[in-house]
Amino acid sequence: MVNGKWYMVNDQMVNDQMVNRKRYFIFFAYDGTNFHGSQTQPNGNTVQSELEAAFATILRKPVALTFAGRTDAGVHAEKMVAHFDWENTLPANLGNRLNALLPDTIAVEGIVPVAESAHARFDATSRTYRYRITTRKNPFTYHTHARVAPGLDFEAMNEAAALLLGIQDFSSFCRAHTDTKTTICDVREARWVQENETEAYFVITANRFLRNMVRAVVGTLFEVGRGRMTPQLFAEVIAAHDRKRAGHSAPAEGLALVQITYPENIYPE
Repeated sequence: MVNGKWYMVNDQMVNDQMVNRKRYFIFFAYDGTNFHGSQTQPNGNTVQSELEAAFATILRKPVALTFAGRTDAGVHAEKMVAHFDWENTLPANLGNRLNALLPDTIAVEGIVPVAESAHARFDATSRTYRYRITTRKNPFTYHTHARVAPGLDFEAMNEAAALLLGIQDFSSFCRAHTDTKTTICDVREARWVQENETEAYFVITANRFLRNMVRAVVGTLFEVGRGRMTPQLFAEVIAAHDRKRAGHSAPAEGLALVQITYPENIYPE
């Protein structure tokens, strides 16, 4: 039973706590190395379970977070967004208090009020992932870069990556047997950037991504870079709509979600 008084609003009975309830976006980053993914699972610690436990400790009431997307075990996020509802005034220093309770691998960067109907997942207009690689053994990039053998042909990989652009079916790069309603995505950027002689990264931006899509794309582009697949064959993989035609998924540690964009009208003036 919800406490408080009841009112008639738009021909419906609502509670005063519902009337006063506000929606917020929380912006945060995490190192996914030691988490079993971002969202709550029956077995294994997750980013969501850590955040919700910290909220409950401070606010003394459960808070349900809705994430903008899902990242697999070992995948990082430089910028993740989630929304939650709260009917009372939030503590002014809530972000700092959450950070004091959270492990060092999760950092809250901000909490802002948004429109009542704003949705962290469905209102996102684009997402950007970056996949980092290195040819050098380096203990300081062990959890953030995938180590690969030298000699990748970045020109060929970029020729193949350009074929990803546009609105098309990406079922060749989707984990099988998921509940995804559509495998159509609009990829707006896909390219490799060489930072120096030993390090490079792949950046890809789309309106949405399928489960395991980026790692499957990168793993298949590795096949192109190693000369085992031509850009023309890569195009055939896309057109086949068959996960078995694509390469193995690249390791998780190189992948990070780095940007999520939203329309300006979800933020109150």
